[in-house]
Amino acid sequence: MSADNSCADVSVPLRNLLNSVQCVRDRVKDGESNESNGVFNLSNFWDTLMQAVKAASQEATKLSLAFSKPPLPTQEDGEKFAESIQKSVLALSTVYYWLPKSHGITLRRLVRDATAEVLDGIVQLVDVIVSSPLQSLSQEQLQSTGGVWSACDQFAHLPRDNRAAVLGVLASYIGVVKDAIEEMEQAESQDPFSDVLDDEDQDSRGNQDTYWSEEDRQLMAPCQGLMKASAACLRKLLSAVKANGNVSMPETVAQLDDLADISKEISPSVDDLVLSLYPPMDYSGVDQNACKLTLVLKKVLDIIRVSHVCLEADLNWVQFLNGALDHNLQKIKALIQGSS
Repeated sequence: MSADNSCADVSVPLRNLLNSVQCVRDRVKDGESNESNGVFNLSNFWDTLMQAVKAASQEATKLSLAFSKPPLPTQEDGEKFAESIQKSVLALSTVYYWLPKSHGITLRRLVRDATAEVLDGIVQLVDVIVSSPLQSLSQEQLQSTGGVWSACDQFAHLPRDNRAAVLGVLASYIGVVKDAIEEMEQAESQDPFSDVLDDEDQDSRGNQDTYWSEEDRQLMAPCQGLMKASAACLRKLLSAVKANGNVSMPETVAQLDDLADISKEISPSVDDLVLSLYPPMDYSGVDQNACKLTLVLKKVLDIIRVSHVCLEADLNWVQFLNGALDHNLQKIKALIQGSS
C-alpha cells in the first residue's frame, strides 16, 4: 500500500472522531444537567471528574505521539486511537452532566466552560493531525497538544463549591471596576488626549473637544463617587459571602447565584459612565449613565439585604452605600441642571 493510501485510510477514523468530538463539545456548551432525586456527593464528583480529565489528557498525548513521526499508524491503529479518545471524551462530558444546578449555576458554568475548553483543544489537535501531511511533528501539533494539557491543568484550580465560585467571580468584577477607577483618575490628573496629540495639535486647539472645562471637572467628582461606591459595594459583598456564604441548602446556593448574576451588571455600567466622561463631555449621557449605575447598585443592595449573607451588622454598610448613591446622584443632577 502506498504512503498516500495509508494516509487516506488512517484519516477516515480521525475525521469521524473529529465530527464526534465536535458534537459532544456543542452539547456540553448547550446542554443541561441530569437532575435526579438520587444522592449527589460533591466530593465524589470532583474525584471522578479529575480522573476523567487525566484520562482525556493522556489519550490526547498518545494520539499526538503516534502521529509525531513515521511510520504512520495503520488504519486499524487509527481506529483504536479514535475509539480511546472517544471514550475519554464521553466519560468527561458525562461526569460534567452529573453536576446538578442545585449545587450552583455559577459553579456549573465554570465547570462547563473548563470542560468545553478541553473538548475544544482535542478538536483542534485532531483537526491539525488530519490536516497535516502526517509525516512529522509540526509546530501547530505541538501547540495543540499543549493546549489540551493547559485546558486539563486548569481543573486543579477550579473552585470546589458555589461559594468559592461566587467569590472568584466577585473578585474578577472588583478588578474590572478598580481598573476603570484608576483609568479615570489617571486621565483626570493629566490631559486625557496628551498621548495621542502632537505638540502642534495641542498648541493650536481652541475648543473643548479634547479637554475638560472647570464645569466638567466639578461634575466628575460625584461621578467618581458613584464609581467608588461600586467598588465598595463589591468589596463588602465579597467579604459577606466569604464570612457568611452557605452552600448547605439549595435556597442559599441559589441566593449566591443571584448575587453573582446581579453584580455582573456593575462593571459594564461603570465602564459606560467612564466613557461618557471623556471630552467632549455629553451631560445628557453622563446623567443617563449615572442614573443607570445607581439603579444597578440599588438593585444589588436590595438583593444583598434580603440574602443570607447579610447579617444584622451588615445592614449598616448597606444603608450607608444607599445614602452615598443618593448623595452623589443628586449632586450630579444639580450640577447638570445648573450648567444648562
